[in-house]
Amino acid sequence: MKIQQQHELFAAVLDLPLGKLGVRTAGGLITELCYLPPHFDAKAPQDAVAELAAVQLGKYCEDADFVFDLPLKRAGTEFQHKVWDAIRSIPRGSVRTYGELAKHIGSAPRAVGQACGANWFPVVIPCHRVTSSSGLGGFANSDDPNGYLLGIKRWLLAHEGSSEYAWQQTTLL
Repeated sequence: MKIQQQHELFAAVLDLPLGKLGVRTAGGLITELCYLPPHFDAKAPQDAVAELAAVQLGKYCEDADFVFDLPLKRAGTEFQHKVWDAIRSIPRGSVRTYGELAKHIGSAPRAVGQACGANWFPVVIPCHRVTSSSGLGGFANSDDPNGYLLGIKRWLLAHEGSSEYAWQQTTLL
């Protein structure tokens, strides 16, 4: 049995200004977007859906107001969808804390954080706009302040116009 190489797991590996992003596709849908460590080599899109993702993600990197229209496979629980829908309502350039989001949907901050970490479609579902009440918080299940994942979160927030201290914002949804 041949072991699948990491590079083969993706229909594309995009080298974007924010970092490397893997695109997984199946049946004409995007099944997952994955932030990847910098050592991954870029890989040209292997199908039309991966090409569409590459084009739209490139447009977003050029213009933070770009609105995605990608065919996403339904993934996640009903609760996660409730959190992800609330995240989508956060305007570009703004952030909300896990606690604010939890209050808005009638949940707990930790549960909101877990749903953010389980996001199958980062950037498209902008979980980077959710922060801790005491700082940047984690990102994609990482809290390493020097790691590439929080570097991506910082890039995304800056790209969207958030100020250095935007995480202190307390405006409700």
